[in-house]
Amino acid sequence: MNIRDMVRTTFRGLVPCLIPCFAIIGTALAQGAPGGPGSPGSWTYAGKSGVGTSYERYVNGQYGANNGPTGVISKVWFSISEGIITETAHGLIHEAQIKDVQLLVTGPGFFDEEKKDTDQRIEYLHVDGAGRPLSPAYRVVNTDRDGKYVIEKHVFTDPDRQALFMRVIFTANAAGITPYLLVNPHMGNTAGGDVAYVGADHLGARQNEDEYLVVRSSAPYVKVSAGFEGVSDGWQDLADNRVMDWAYPWAENGNVAMTAQLPTLNAASATWDFAFGFGPSHAAAMAEADGALTDGYQTVLDKFNGAGAAIGWEDYLAGLSELPALRALTGDGGKLIHASAIVLKTLEDKSNAGALIASLSIPWGDVRSAGEYKTGYRAVWPRDFYQCAMALLALGDKETPVVAFKYLEKVQVRPGTPGNRGAAGWFLQKTHVDGVQEWHRVQMDQTAMPVMLGWRLWQAGLLSNAGIADWYRRMLKPAAEFLANGGRVDIGDESPYTIAPPWTRLERWEEQAGYSPSNTAAVVTGLIVAADIARQAGDGDAAGWYESRADLFAANIERWMFTTNGSAPAGGGNGRHYLRITGDQDPGDGDPVEAANGRPALDERLMLDPGFLELVRYGVRPANDPYVLDSLAELDAASLPDELRVRYEFPCVGAKVSGWRRYGNDGYGERTDNGSAYSPNERDQHPAQRGRVWPFLTGERGHFELERLKAQSGGTLSPAGIDGLRTAYVKAMECFANNGLMLPEQVWDGVGANATYNFTLGEGTDGATPLAWSHAEYVKLVRSLADRNTWDSYSIVRARYAAPYASEFVQVFLRGTWNGWDSTAMQLVADHKWQLKDVPFGGAADERFKFDVYGDWSLNFGDNGQDGTTEADGEDIPITAGKGLYAITLDDRTGKYQVVKQ
Repeated sequence: MNIRDMVRTTFRGLVPCLIPCFAIIGTALAQGAPGGPGSPGSWTYAGKSGVGTSYERYVNGQYGANNGPTGVISKVWFSISEGIITETAHGLIHEAQIKDVQLLVTGPGFFDEEKKDTDQRIEYLHVDGAGRPLSPAYRVVNTDRDGKYVIEKHVFTDPDRQALFMRVIFTANAAGITPYLLVNPHMGNTAGGDVAYVGADHLGARQNEDEYLVVRSSAPYVKVSAGFEGVSDGWQDLADNRVMDWAYPWAENGNVAMTAQLPTLNAASATWDFAFGFGPSHAAAMAEADGALTDGYQTVLDKFNGAGAAIGWEDYLAGLSELPALRALTGDGGKLIHASAIVLKTLEDKSNAGALIASLSIPWGDVRSAGEYKTGYRAVWPRDFYQCAMALLALGDKETPVVAFKYLEKVQVRPGTPGNRGAAGWFLQKTHVDGVQEWHRVQMDQTAMPVMLGWRLWQAGLLSNAGIADWYRRMLKPAAEFLANGGRVDIGDESPYTIAPPWTRLERWEEQAGYSPSNTAAVVTGLIVAADIARQAGDGDAAGWYESRADLFAANIERWMFTTNGSAPAGGGNGRHYLRITGDQDPGDGDPVEAANGRPALDERLMLDPGFLELVRYGVRPANDPYVLDSLAELDAASLPDELRVRYEFPCVGAKVSGWRRYGNDGYGERTDNGSAYSPNERDQHPAQRGRVWPFLTGERGHFELERLKAQSGGTLSPAGIDGLRTAYVKAMECFANNGLMLPEQVWDGVGANATYNFTLGEGTDGATPLAWSHAEYVKLVRSLADRNTWDSYSIVRARYAAPYASEFVQVFLRGTWNGWDSTAMQLVADHKWQLKDVPFGGAADERFKFDVYGDWSLNFGDNGQDGTTEADGEDIPITAGKGLYAITLDDRTGKYQVVKQ
């Protein structure tokens, strides 16, 4: 259908058309909007105060059926920022069809834009008696700063249709006030190439012939017009004389907008309902919108909420078995944990069940071009994905984590993966929810975490023994093989490179290659749980290999990633701390960490990063480990210059709480010289860019402090200890949430200029809100307090590496003729006592062994005098009692050893 046919269709049937009517229409048809293609499009402010979609139930782990318990699967998602509806998607969660929807207001002597000229308040429409949200239906109240009018909006989706519902209650406090609805579509997730068309009873837009938007109202529009954004749209029309002079029936092939004039009010209130319908044709989109309006506000809202027999958000929350108990461990009576549960479930795609995205936002979207297809954070990263799945599991959701785990097969690199010419088994860095590749670089933690998630689901009884064995063969064994052995990576347009674990092409901040404590913590954990799964699957040889590789990596963490001549002089510490990352295995050589995000390269020893706490979280190191404790002093130093400083304090309910940046020298944030947004374009990046404080790092610190308290009190936690953790860390994260209970990626730390956004201290920035990882970390922290144990700690890892005993060495290996001089880890069974039992020596005359600290002979011990005391680089220790099983022990303080035939 061409545009003239489209416009003719919109006018058909509106009035009994006589000859004069056709003449009028013919004149209108000749007057499409001027100024195409309009101004370059952008996205919107990324600090969302609300996100939402309908709750749908799975049918056999999928959303495909429209005849399931929740009926038609509604695939519409919306967001709210600056008091207005922003990016609204239909189809796939990352495919926005609308950029924003707002009201323009004129009256005697003024022209206002809703998002700029009002004070905004947001709250949940549906809450329980304690004020905890029960669905992502929102009430937004925007009040004119001069008191001339109030705009109240209720926003939610129709769970039975492809439609967004918005009720507007407009109160004019003076005469002659006229509101206008302004809709800026970005059909197909871009600003260009759109067609806008209008009729007396609707606004419409499309891109190509496969995705249409129609906006219908419960009351007739007074006047309608289509135009090009920034040139001939409604804002431009009203700005000059506060009168809607234009009535263009269409605007074709550009960044378009539609405007509808609403009735003028004279010191009165009016209520209008609007439905935004989506479909593959104009008629289909019209039907979706009309169906929502026909059902009406209360019916649609009740279904959305799950009132009565309807299945909706109330039912999802009621099915979270752990939620009631977790409320008691929060600082706000459970409001944020309810919101977090809703946010995490909202961020799942419905065409690809289990696909959990990082955020419904594009960071600094207000300055990001929408001229090309972008996902921003509306995409799958296996690391963020793991955080979400583990948080949903912590809440007692027994379905979504399993569906999510099974989804991961879609984003694992296989021999047949498009563009793959190299190693397989690892997981793609970033993909669209349908598996389309976006970024390709290997991040080793993102390959470990799917294995870790599978093990947790198995331990929780959500995957059977047979089920985990099947998934081991299908997905987890290839991942474990890559964690253990690495390989040559050659995919897409990336230059080939070789992964030699635990070296990673990118660490968890996706910026640097090398050896990273946080990545290595995940690699070690992934390998140990993979070994457990492998034995269940009958693959004992692989299990032993995975353990041996994990032991080797664990033994060398401090040797490769801990410096003794670091950033202490400026911070008041002792210069001993874990590095953020190092390109080689020498943490003291001062090699530069490459420039990134506009910031210059920096000596690796000066760059502090709290990621080493993941070693404690997973169980690779105990909380009282001296290397860990040494690192805390540098990390928390307030005397460091701001460019290197990591820890900052914020006001919170009459107290001070702490937050941490990702690392010193971080440039992923607003500029300090003028407060302007971070630039994603490398050519425009500036050394004044500054990464701010990330709230989920407060949650990570809370998990560490929980383990430290346990280590100090014999493995238990007192009520006073729990309350202290809640005050310092749970309440801190609650203070970082905005008025819509959305947790941001970053909060303003008070450093540098602030003129662009005028943030308050601790307020979320324009980075990305809500961030799924932030909500997930909050949920996991509350669950950890409830359990008195870190939620995503791994018991078999902790038992292997974090025994509560003193020792001189991180690890000791036994090597000898019995294992072909390979490295087998001994166990720390008491202070300074290492032991390995059931060592099977043969009966040959030359059976012998030695002790090795790092598994590479660089520090090994034998016995020169055969007197039971070891010496460095000593002679091999012989077995003299013949064939059998032996128990061998070593005191790492005295060097004395024992060999006992069992």
